[in-house]
Amino acid sequence: MTDADPLGLCRRWLAEAEKTEPINPNAAALATVRRDGGPAVRMVLIKDLGPSGPVFYTNLDSRKGDELRHDQRAALCLYWKSLGRQVRLEGSVTPVADVEADAYFASRPRGSQIGAWASHQSQPITDRRELEAAVAAISEHHAGRAVPRPPHWSGFRLTADLIEFWTERPSRLHDRIEYRRRDGAWIARILSP
Repeated sequence: MTDADPLGLCRRWLAEAEKTEPINPNAAALATVRRDGGPAVRMVLIKDLGPSGPVFYTNLDSRKGDELRHDQRAALCLYWKSLGRQVRLEGSVTPVADVEADAYFASRPRGSQIGAWASHQSQPITDRRELEAAVAAISEHHAGRAVPRPPHWSGFRLTADLIEFWTERPSRLHDRIEYRRRDGAWIARILSP
């Protein structure tokens, strides 16, 4: 059975996973394109899954931030072992608006806000003490006041042109439904496992 709104179906599956997955049901593998054209993948947390697509946040100066600025093509894969389900989304990313990034940053725990300033994500450090010293300095600098969003920290929204839903079945005869966006509409087809 297909669904007219695959992003809505993805939200429903995520809501179900939030009841069964013990840790980070919103974790997704993010695949990007390196500057040399090769693939790169890492885990991120989906922080919003609205009608425009999933949103994740990062240090824009990180490796993934650099890769996404260089080539906006990306893919996400959410997998919920407890449900025997996964969703793959492929498309391109765009930066979220500053107001959206500011609002999400303000909702984060203070330690995560401090960490966004202290960590030069993906850059080498001498040892853990260097990071801890940066955290202490930033904490002291912002003592007694709100921590603003760093200019190098924001989010990306993936606008999918392909979404695939996978459900585990016995004998590896899994259910697969693929949605492709064509002329603003989603076209569904059932795939063989």
